Amino acid sequence: MNKPSDQKQEDLLAPSQESVYTVSELTGQVRALLEGQFAYVRVVGEVSGLSVASSGHVYFSLKDERASLAAVLFKSSASRLGEIPEEGDQVECLGRLTMYEPRGRTQLIVEYLVERGEGALGLMFQKLKSKLAKEGLFDQARKRALPFVPNCIGVVTSPTGAAIRDILKVLDRRFPAVEVLLYPVRVQGAGAAEEIACAIDRLGDGKDCDVLIVGRGGGSAEDLWAFNSEIVVRAIVASKVPVISAVGHEVDIVLSDLAADLRAATPSVAAEIVVPNQALLREQFGERIEGLATTIILRLTRARRQMAELARRIGDPRLVLAAHRMRLDETMQAGTALLNRRLRISRRGFTDLRIALAAHDPRPLMQNARVRLESASKRLAREMSAGLQARLSLVEARRASLAELDPQSVLARGYSIVSRADGTILRDSSKVAPDDDIHVRLQYGQLDATVKKTGQK
Repeated sequence: MNKPSDQKQEDLLAPSQESVYTVSELTGQVRALLEGQFAYVRVVGEVSGLSVASSGHVYFSLKDERASLAAVLFKSSASRLGEIPEEGDQVECLGRLTMYEPRGRTQLIVEYLVERGEGALGLMFQKLKSKLAKEGLFDQARKRALPFVPNCIGVVTSPTGAAIRDILKVLDRRFPAVEVLLYPVRVQGAGAAEEIACAIDRLGDGKDCDVLIVGRGGGSAEDLWAFNSEIVVRAIVASKVPVISAVGHEVDIVLSDLAADLRAATPSVAAEIVVPNQALLREQFGERIEGLATTIILRLTRARRQMAELARRIGDPRLVLAAHRMRLDETMQAGTALLNRRLRISRRGFTDLRIALAAHDPRPLMQNARVRLESASKRLAREMSAGLQARLSLVEARRASLAELDPQSVLARGYSIVSRADGTILRDSSKVAPDDDIHVRLQYGQLDATVKKTGQK
């Protein structure tokens, strides 16, 4: 028979409908709960057990009189701080709570750390604000005007929060015809900033929406911190359509408010701003139609009066036309008489010019000049022929003289040209010695010879 304690143990280990977790599954779910519940937390405590790893990461614990919490300051965050805390320092940390699963230990991942009393969240806000302002992301000059009547409004917010309900309620009251495209995101907690930035990138490409409303309802500084994220600010600046930031209440100022084209105190105010009042527009439209109709009637009445006055001044147009026709006939008759008179004068002048031209006829002068030209041409031809013959005779005489001086003619008379082997012409037998090679050129051909002896005449 089992003991009572053994029976209880068997009952605990007996199969049941309750879930059975592995260690990894349980620690994973605990980590998810921690990160979802404590996205950003501020923790005050004393630094204990501080050590700097070779990787540059700083490990320490935060403790008070009753508890201790493991913390890590990664190298990227530590480099922003400039100074690493010392053992025993009282500090305020801003970070994310998670679980280090290999050891099953709750741990704080510190992103910013200051000495106690300086306000970590505020310092982090001011530092990021200063950095982005230097880049010009908050400049008023780059901000754009909203469309007067948008066709589609993109809304980036939580689908279950009060913000979307307030926005839809106001839009339905002011301009129910406008289309609203909601991109649901988390507005706080881990990953919220990334989701908001992604939504702005998607809706802000200009393909579907004319304007964006980005925001949420009120909350603590930690709840609103996603809208202070650098990636959200840069996504707003990069949007191709205007962006309205509507975060929290009127007293809440976040960096998305500074980067947006327009800041609304609340989501409801954003909805008031983004569309005109349809009922007011209809009223104004009706008033303008009435004013336009009145203006048209007044102008038509004035035009009728002006036409009546003109008709009175002009009179019967048929009589006016008859008078113009008679004046035209008189003008044509006077013009015809003037033209005939000028034509007679021109004819007389033409006759006088023809007589004067006959007296100065150039043709006889041209005939005499032609005769003189032919005589001069024949004389020139004779003189050129005689000169050419004389020059030909001179050329022939000079050619004969040149022929007599031609070396070939000398060779034809039985002479020869003797030269040394190097081509030097020999004129004196003393310039060579026996056994020297010589070259002899004849009229027909040449000889290579060797000197046997030399002598002088």
